[in-house]
Amino acid sequence: MRRALVATLCLIAGPAVAGVDAALDEHVLPGTARFAERAAAFEDAAQEDCSAEALRPAYHDAFDAWLGIAHLGLGPLEDGGRGLAIAFWPDTRGMVDRTVRRLVADEDPATSDADAFAEVSVAGRGLFAAERLLFDADYAGYAEGDYTCSLVRAVAKDLSRMAAAVASEWREDFAPLMREAGSDGNTRFLSEREAAQALFTTLVTGLEFVADRRLGVPMGSFDAPRPQMAEARRSGRSLRNVVGYLEALKELARTLSDAPIPQTEAAFAQALETARELEDPVFAGVETPVGRLRVEALQTEVDAITQAVGSEIAPALGVSVGFNSADGD
Repeated sequence: MRRALVATLCLIAGPAVAGVDAALDEHVLPGTARFAERAAAFEDAAQEDCSAEALRPAYHDAFDAWLGIAHLGLGPLEDGGRGLAIAFWPDTRGMVDRTVRRLVADEDPATSDADAFAEVSVAGRGLFAAERLLFDADYAGYAEGDYTCSLVRAVAKDLSRMAAAVASEWREDFAPLMREAGSDGNTRFLSEREAAQALFTTLVTGLEFVADRRLGVPMGSFDAPRPQMAEARRSGRSLRNVVGYLEALKELARTLSDAPIPQTEAAFAQALETARELEDPVFAGVETPVGRLRVEALQTEVDAITQAVGSEIAPALGVSVGFNSADGD
């Protein structure tokens, strides 16, 4: 049985904290700005031509940018459940489908009011509601003037609004809090190591999300694989999301360490090579023994990255990685 890896971070004696400023300047702030820009471009494209075929390229660009920051689940993405509203997945109960169907069937008037639409269920907003509308044959044939066109525009506008807020709040509020960790009045980060700990947590939990969710969910069990549950399978992005997310985590790892990290670099390189060689865009191959073994191999290599960052990056930051074998299976 595969053991789930859980980052249990604690303060320990160690060298001075390095990497927080670099992670913010080279990874977090550029990434959130990029997502805001791509989401705004998606909104603009929807206003110009709401058709599914015309919008798909801008959708993919926005999703690619989201992968660059999706692991930053603290602060602005945590507030008000914003991260879930942007990307509601895993969706084990089919809530996106039910919510989108209800919105279309009822021709919910919330589409005409941005404030009202912001109160719609998170399952009816964000990237996965947009995916359903743009790539599912039940919806994608809509035309200008149809209610579904208005819904697509409302989803795009709402996504752009959230992305802009995330970028602004990181830049204006949360990044300064991290930089000023330990200063008088900073009740969020009481020491410099707490800020480093928070960023390292996002790295490790991001790696776990790849192994346990993006790969584990479609794998299911040997007797009951679940390729139909793969993330963003309708838009053919399941494997693309794994690669993009790993690339983002690799960038974060590099910015967190001032010293060379050869084990971490090698582990990322191996996992990314394996992922790119899968040639299985939506993990359909998990239904075959050979295909499942290939995805299991990738899962093992992602776990190896977690081991590497624990041995190379954690000591430099003054944090440690523990393993809780009671969690997961």
